[in-house]
Amino acid sequence: MRRSRLPAGGANVFQKIRAKRSEALEQGQTLLDLSIGEPKGPALLSARKAARDSIMSDDEPMHAYQYNESPGVPGFSPRFINAHLSSPLPEGDVDYLPICGVKPVLGLMPLACGCASNEITVTTMTDPGYPIPADWCAYHPKVTHYPLPLSSDNSFRFSAKDISPDTSLVMTNYPHNPSGQIADASWYRELCQYCSDNDIRLFNDAAYICLSHSDDSATLSEIAVDYPDLSWCEAFTAAKLIGNGTGWHVGAMAGSSDFISDVREVKGKTDAGFVAPMAAGVLVALENDQEGIAQYRKIYNERLGILVDLMQGCGMRLAIEPRAGFYTLWETPTSAFGQAIADAEEFNFLMIEKTGVVGVHFDKYLRYAVCADVAAMRNDLEAAFQAAAISYV
Repeated sequence: MRRSRLPAGGANVFQKIRAKRSEALEQGQTLLDLSIGEPKGPALLSARKAARDSIMSDDEPMHAYQYNESPGVPGFSPRFINAHLSSPLPEGDVDYLPICGVKPVLGLMPLACGCASNEITVTTMTDPGYPIPADWCAYHPKVTHYPLPLSSDNSFRFSAKDISPDTSLVMTNYPHNPSGQIADASWYRELCQYCSDNDIRLFNDAAYICLSHSDDSATLSEIAVDYPDLSWCEAFTAAKLIGNGTGWHVGAMAGSSDFISDVREVKGKTDAGFVAPMAAGVLVALENDQEGIAQYRKIYNERLGILVDLMQGCGMRLAIEPRAGFYTLWETPTSAFGQAIADAEEFNFLMIEKTGVVGVHFDKYLRYAVCADVAAMRNDLEAAFQAAAISYV
């Protein structure tokens, strides 16, 4: 008999939001969609022109499988990563790997730590947070997963003391989705020392590092190289770097040679690499169009200010001031529309049904993005949140 072989109720929060959004549209609801974590419009023109020229190239490697190398774009990975950093990573015990964006490698991280044959423990920043690392852990039967504590109380920065010493892999996400919190150098030093002392592998998803709005924002790569016994790696992506590069599927990893070697083995068996012409376009933009990249960062920072002022003016409580990315995170009201609110999901779905405002709910918190032009939506957004008659009493 044909049937699903998966457990019931397995949709994550993003799948639930997309379903609710589609349902509202089918019912004729006009939406004010602040749920989308994807830049609007095309990629930077500089990247598109370079990708176009690369597609028209007669150079055979440009049109071939790239696998774990980048023959079509020689030296892509170190060039891509070092362009993100204040100074290049030192030569020696650092290796690099091209990837098709961050999401495809998240499930490979536990595998690279041996979960196919051994029981391992993995901890992630998924409560609240981007759910994919936890989803992947659930698919790996020999992985025991626990979320790190993240809340307004600790400013969405866990402590090294929150990590069990028998943990095999720590998967961090700084700058953090959905809080916009960053990690600074001193915080990374404490974490690197703890993981080094306890032989714990450390991975960071740095997807939003190019959209840092604070000079204190650091990368794991810049700090981890000072810990010779630490097994670490960090993933970078062009998805938000070049405006809307979400469909380009281009990125790279840097890390200690042992960890990158294990990721390379697993990845080499499971994918054929990125599309070289898109990588060529990304690299041209990164190395020659920092002005264009900075313009997107400025736009998002300005929009964050507009949305924060607007929503605070309507009585919403900010969970933390965003310091990177294009997200704002809010505490869930205790009442709205004249009724008690049980949790963030209930409030989010009520807002969709009654006002058309779409966010993403994370247990106690609500995420509203500024990928859309919130200035153009200001009057409608104010009317929607004022109609909700929000209270925290």
